[in-house]
Amino acid sequence: MTAVTAAVPSAPGLTGSGASGTPTVTWAEFTQSINQAQRTGLCVRPIRLRGQIAAIDLTTGELRPVYDTATDEPGGVLHVPCGNRRDTVCPPCSTVYKRDARQLVRAGLTGGKGVPDTIAEHPCVFATFTAPSFGPVHSRRLRGKTVLPCRPRRDHKVRRCPHGRDISCPVRHGEHDPRLGRALCPDCYDYQAAVLFNAHAGVLWRRFTTYLPRHLARLAGLTQKRLRAVVRVRYVKVAEYQARGVIHFHAVIRLDAPGDDYQPPPARFTTDLLCDATGQAAAAVALSVGPDVHPAWPVLTLRFGAQVDRKPILRSDGLPGTGHKLSVQAVGNYIAKYATKALDAPGLPARPLRSSQDIAALRCNLHYRAMIITAWQLGGGKLTPARTRLCKWAHTLGHGGHFLTKSRRYSVTFGQLRRARAEHRKRRRHPGGERDPWGRPIDETTVLICENWAYAGTGYATNPAAELALASAARARDHDQAERAA
Repeated sequence: MTAVTAAVPSAPGLTGSGASGTPTVTWAEFTQSINQAQRTGLCVRPIRLRGQIAAIDLTTGELRPVYDTATDEPGGVLHVPCGNRRDTVCPPCSTVYKRDARQLVRAGLTGGKGVPDTIAEHPCVFATFTAPSFGPVHSRRLRGKTVLPCRPRRDHKVRRCPHGRDISCPVRHGEHDPRLGRALCPDCYDYQAAVLFNAHAGVLWRRFTTYLPRHLARLAGLTQKRLRAVVRVRYVKVAEYQARGVIHFHAVIRLDAPGDDYQPPPARFTTDLLCDATGQAAAAVALSVGPDVHPAWPVLTLRFGAQVDRKPILRSDGLPGTGHKLSVQAVGNYIAKYATKALDAPGLPARPLRSSQDIAALRCNLHYRAMIITAWQLGGGKLTPARTRLCKWAHTLGHGGHFLTKSRRYSVTFGQLRRARAEHRKRRRHPGGERDPWGRPIDETTVLICENWAYAGTGYATNPAAELALASAARARDHDQAERAA
């Protein structure tokens, strides 16, 4: 059979093998590369591994090879997906993470994935915890679908800050206006408090989860010991950056009976009772920071904002409900959307800063630049390279926590979803069941599987077949996204 070849346009680092210097690849090489890309889910920057898998018969001691990247993979490396959750870094891996997050949230609202359908009858609310104000900023205010002026000039004569700046703004900002979130007066804006709130937002949330059962017990007329015997609080929450660069949380909070079988709580624990307890617990949360914690920090008491939005969740799969209720589908999509989203603004660094020279090279807007510099200075990196937590997360404006967390028994875990997906792929690859090199069904009591892997780099290797595969994968990815959008 004659090998089919394809020409690839020259690229830096590629040497030609044809008469005109244009590299060529066989159809078999291209097929191997595109199959390899598809196995990673069309990951943009896959991780390259080298290694072998061998099997040892525990009865006879015989060793037989099962797999070797040097002979079984194009380029001698195995590509595995990077698994990055950020949509700006790797859209395909982010899409997988987003779908898993949606399934995780929906399972805790309507059942499925090992959670009984009766979970839909449990008291459940969707709550938003915002940060307090750290100074006037440009914002987009809405009344229904009407966009209102940012800060009207009704009292423009007195709308001046102590620094003499006019802090009014009559503009009706568009949804993508770059001025949104920027401070009207940088000297008035409390950048230190904003950065420290981001850094301690996770601590405030943990305190909220401690206070919520206490307020729930008080409203129900029970002691905390008695409450723990009849009800448990489950939750899933996701962090989101506001335009001003400050973190706020969206959370699904649910009440269950004690135990691991997802039984409903007593009838006295209603959704309204949970809403009231959530608001009171959020208002009670406070955290003091100051020089006693770190010599560079000011004396501050950090709290959530005064407005804590709580909405009951409508038990349906339709469109978002009217009034104050939300549908299960709307909540699942909302949380999944922000689970894969980071602060997306031009010029923001994607990696941690290493020294003050990195700060001098920043090209983001002045508001975010001021927050990054403040985080770096509060972390102790004023003059020399620093490795403190605030310096490490200065590029994320001080926030270094996980963007999606949940209580242990809210629903399934990401690990369970990934294992189920791996088992599904294994069953498709081996319809008759996996077999060892001796043709017997896999049995851990008779065969020992030995694996040896080594890191070989990140991204696609620079060769003609990989270039073709990468272009084909990008086209397939764009086609898939266009179909979903339609």
